[in-house]
Amino acid sequence: MTDPTALRLASSGVPVLPLRKGKVPFANCPACARNACGGRPNMKTPGPCACPRPCHGWAAATTDPTILASRPWANAWRRAVCIAYHPGGAGLTVVDLDNAAAIEWARDTLPATRTVPTTRGEHWIYRGAMQSANAVRPGVDIKSTMAYARWLGHGTGMLADLPDAVRALAVKAPAAVRPVAVPAPAGAGACPHRTPTYLERGIAMAEQTITAASAGVHATVYRTFLAVLSAHGRCGCLTDAHIARLFTAAQAKGESARHCTDAWTNARARLGV
Repeated sequence: MTDPTALRLASSGVPVLPLRKGKVPFANCPACARNACGGRPNMKTPGPCACPRPCHGWAAATTDPTILASRPWANAWRRAVCIAYHPGGAGLTVVDLDNAAAIEWARDTLPATRTVPTTRGEHWIYRGAMQSANAVRPGVDIKSTMAYARWLGHGTGMLADLPDAVRALAVKAPAAVRPVAVPAPAGAGACPHRTPTYLERGIAMAEQTITAASAGVHATVYRTFLAVLSAHGRCGCLTDAHIARLFTAAQAKGESARHCTDAWTNARARLGV
């Protein structure tokens, strides 16, 4: 039998799912174990799964009363210990405050909104969805897209719009860029490229190629290093400052200093420079 609270939430546009002992989603069924089915289409990795059971945690959350009342889900509801919902699917963000210090910080920092008491603290709920993130500061998690939260009641207070102060919590500071640790090729003889305009254009284009990479960043960095060395590696154009610019662009895309060094070394070895 479907939980009546779950049906009421679903009818109001809140995707719900049952939680088992331990207050966690039910495990994937044998057909979906180890993501063998490919995952549900709304997970991080799109897939063909249309499992009738509440598999894949938050991604199974639904507002469809037919699914919620189906036999596989009814079996889960009978064993459920509580209800969860997918905040992002309802256009909401939950700021999960785990202790008194976190609550005090929220009261001093964030605009008032609907609050729901939890076992250890409070849920502050805002209108608007965003990226979920754990431990954004001591005792504070953000639950919105690709996450679930326990349903603990409607709470009190008026829903406020999601503030920039909460969005900013999920933005990771860029990793520190380590100094370049490889020397520029020495080169030999007269250099036909040793003009400021030509060289600057080449380095700027290389930086833009790396920065524009949306997939396959590792391969893009290597190919770009290879192209730069092919054009300028034998004639002595490149300086340590030029290489540092390329490394900085690569690290800004998430590459480690070690990978940059390896890619540069491999590119030099391939070209023999």
